[in-house]
Amino acid sequence: MTTLWHIFLAFFIPGILGYGGGPASIPLIENEVVDHYHWMSVTTFSNVLAFGNSLPGPIAPELAGYIGYHVGGVAGSLMAMFATIAPSLLLLIVLLRLLYTFKDSPKVKWLTLLIRPIIVVMLGMMAWNFFATANQGSGWLPMVLIGAGAFILMQRFRIHPAFIIAGALLIGALFMG
Repeated sequence: MTTLWHIFLAFFIPGILGYGGGPASIPLIENEVVDHYHWMSVTTFSNVLAFGNSLPGPIAPELAGYIGYHVGGVAGSLMAMFATIAPSLLLLIVLLRLLYTFKDSPKVKWLTLLIRPIIVVMLGMMAWNFFATANQGSGWLPMVLIGAGAFILMQRFRIHPAFIIAGALLIGALFMG
């Protein structure tokens, strides 16, 4: 029962604090799963994140479902997914009218502008941690080549990101596994 409570907290807290959706809550989930509860290493979390990004749908419930199952089985998976969507559900039910009333307020717009740089810094810190971990595993050259290749294929040749992700997964499976 304690494990289910910890799973709930590990995903409910990032759901409450992760203003901006899945990308904003990923570093918070990583902090809970890797640093606080030590359920996974940074490498394992980055692999789970990469796999989750290759699937359609929102990333936070995908991470929650997998990590919850990894830690607590089916009950852990259900608890983690519920904890991930519960903050949004509560806010939607309780605060919808309040938000609608003040949506054009300059103070609300100012607050949103202040929060965006914080999200960028958090995502940058997470990317740096993944970069450092990947650099230890496969070196910097494959990382730079895959990143540059993906950028060129998307920008110059307008190839859909789903094909780029599938190709990167194939390259990782063939050459870096």
